[in-house]
Amino acid sequence: MKSVVLIPCIISFLLLFSQYLPAQSWDYIKEKNGIKIYTRTPEYSAFKCFKGETVFHANMQEIGLYIGNVKNFNWWDKNIRDLRVLDSESDKHIKYYFIYDVPWPLSDRDICVEVCTTIDTLTGGKMVYAKPLPGVIPECEDIVRIKNYWQKWTLTPIDKNSVHAILEGFVDPGGSVPSWLYNLVIVETPLKVMGGIKKKVETDHHD
Repeated sequence: MKSVVLIPCIISFLLLFSQYLPAQSWDYIKEKNGIKIYTRTPEYSAFKCFKGETVFHANMQEIGLYIGNVKNFNWWDKNIRDLRVLDSESDKHIKYYFIYDVPWPLSDRDICVEVCTTIDTLTGGKMVYAKPLPGVIPECEDIVRIKNYWQKWTLTPIDKNSVHAILEGFVDPGGSVPSWLYNLVIVETPLKVMGGIKKKVETDHHD
């Protein structure tokens, strides 16, 4: 039954992610706290994609407490003022809704997301892919709905206590945000997300 549930996720990922494979290579930006940051400008938008790459010194089970875990989203981002899990199935298929508290004069943003997790039974690797879920939560007049978005985690075990992690993603913030301003700050996304997880799992692992 689980394999049947995962098939739509896999097909959805292959169809959707294929349109996000521009010819441009990733541009290396910097390395900070053991996290390498890259960006690239896709063919479909002036907003840049981001990529972070690092090694978590923890095992897959410990990392799984924070990535793709429906019960543990409260660490994610202090700017999220509302987060609701709409549906889940054993952390393999999750649907949730959240609202970002955006500083004035910009409007808050919201998004409804579907997350699918696939596991390679041979290598123990994991892929967690998120995409927008339209038509589930009505749009609010004073909140800008994020409609063009994707994010992918690729987790590959190196040994029993270390995992190679790649976080890739794209967000069109909508509204009147200029692309040049957005592209200046997007490099902080993988640093903040991966840095937060890195701190948590490596602290837990060595306690």
